[in-house]
Amino acid sequence: MKVLSLVSILVLAGPLALAPNSASATPVHGLYASQAGPSATASDPGPSDLRDEVERFSADRAALYRRYDVDSPTRHDRLRNFYREWEERLNGMDYNSLNFQGKIDYQLLRNRLRYELSRLDIDGERYRNALEPLPFLPDLIRLHETRRELAPVTPRESAQTLNAAIASIVQTRAAVEAGLREGGSSAMSPIVARRAVGRAGEIQRALAGWYNLYVDFDPLFTWWVAQPYEAFNQAFSSYITFLQDQVAGVEEGTEGDIIGDPIGEAALLVDLQAELIPYTPAELIQIAERELAWGLDEMRRASRELGYGDDWHAALEHVKTLSVEPGRQPELVVELAREAEEFLESRNLVTIDPLAKEIWRMEMLSAERQRFAPFFLGGETVRVAFPTAIQTHDEKTMSLRANNEHFSRAVVHHELIPGHHLQGYMTQRYATHRGAFSTPFWGEGWALYWEFLLWDLEFPRGPEDRMGMLFWRNHRAARIIFSLSFHLEQMTPEEAIDFLVEQVGHERNSAAAEVRRSFEGDYSPLYQVAYMIGGLQFRQLHRDMVESGQMSNVEFHDHILKAGRIPVEMVRASITGQAPPRDFTSNWRFYPLD
Repeated sequence: MKVLSLVSILVLAGPLALAPNSASATPVHGLYASQAGPSATASDPGPSDLRDEVERFSADRAALYRRYDVDSPTRHDRLRNFYREWEERLNGMDYNSLNFQGKIDYQLLRNRLRYELSRLDIDGERYRNALEPLPFLPDLIRLHETRRELAPVTPRESAQTLNAAIASIVQTRAAVEAGLREGGSSAMSPIVARRAVGRAGEIQRALAGWYNLYVDFDPLFTWWVAQPYEAFNQAFSSYITFLQDQVAGVEEGTEGDIIGDPIGEAALLVDLQAELIPYTPAELIQIAERELAWGLDEMRRASRELGYGDDWHAALEHVKTLSVEPGRQPELVVELAREAEEFLESRNLVTIDPLAKEIWRMEMLSAERQRFAPFFLGGETVRVAFPTAIQTHDEKTMSLRANNEHFSRAVVHHELIPGHHLQGYMTQRYATHRGAFSTPFWGEGWALYWEFLLWDLEFPRGPEDRMGMLFWRNHRAARIIFSLSFHLEQMTPEEAIDFLVEQVGHERNSAAAEVRRSFEGDYSPLYQVAYMIGGLQFRQLHRDMVESGQMSNVEFHDHILKAGRIPVEMVRASITGQAPPRDFTSNWRFYPLD
């Protein structure tokens, strides 16, 4: 691959359409100094002295999680010792002797260890809170841990443990029911009940694994344990259903069935520190409000071009009617994917291996999955949302409108190339050890950043395309507002749905699905924040390095993809060639709020 000059300058077709309060490009001097290592180039970060150490850490940690596979004080203690041993290992290293990428890996591993230790304190507190609805939990975990310790089973004592757990369920449920009747402070909190519901699957899986190891193989175990085990399962399942329906206050299949668990400001700050984001939750909400205000102004401008005046809701309704006929969506996805690839290559924005264009595939999302994912999902296989034959008429109509041609045009490149598929393709081939530090601020931030850049490069063909792109851009800003507000206990899931409908223009079903996905999926509390905040980080870095003339677009983007899935501030260190000091702390204010 040809490496272009570091002083190559991107020539844009027109002036950048910048969001409010954006910072001007600031040159970063000392790019690719000798500390970066002899094999580093503008587009290739080079090797790391700590690659083997990071891989060892990842393998050992994964092994411990397989061994200690149930959340418990035993697991907390073992992991705490493990992380402290690795802290000592890092402290014993000669930092100055590490090469440039080795220093970045040192900081990444050090940051990860600090985060994991902080999370153990939070996990310990949550475990203690779980004992209110699940007072029998320690005895059940002890059965599982005895199995993991490879200790002999004691059938009679095991039966007694299960029988005692049944009695505890009966007693606890009676107390909860009394609290519901009396109300006030004696009632169990819905959040506590929701946490118990969330733990139920883990408990049942662990106990089933323990039981199946011995039943029918050990006659004495079967004689003692079979009956109390079945009785426990029935009592426990009934109790969990009671907590879900009567205490958590949810009804399956409705907006109210969304179960979330606000983590609070202190836990959010721990997670933000781990992501190297030196902003408070309140400041991030402020950023999102500014971005949303900018997006709504642009919506009104596009609306006026379409003849709807400032009524952007009406203009968006028009755009939602512009969908292809049922059966044609896969064909449209191919057209949009190839269009994006040609746009990128014609402008030499990023290197695309021909194999990456060859291997991506397509599947359709089922009606059930669209309850959680009403739009596209991406990667090497793009999963397409569109009406299915088994949906109701209203569901079909909403899915058709939510996945119209102009919304889809703004999504396909996010999910495929240059977005998630290209990311996955490259990170399977470069800096693979850095998967240990994977973060949605890099993963989702990169895909969102391209929406910014393509907007600036006049990728949208007219006001309908602009509204399609703005819908998603405003959606990302709204995600920050509703997800952080929820975790700060300032907004309910139902209020979040209303917010997406009113401020972004979502169909109500798709808004409910997005909120459900945010609070019930396997996502970190900051996952929805990461899209726009990570994108803003990459955008500021692009201003500093490309718009200042220090790098070309292709050098910049190739370097990011080859540096691995790491927090964007460490991408910044890698791409500027400025090694972080040993006592590094995050201080990059990439979005001025003054």
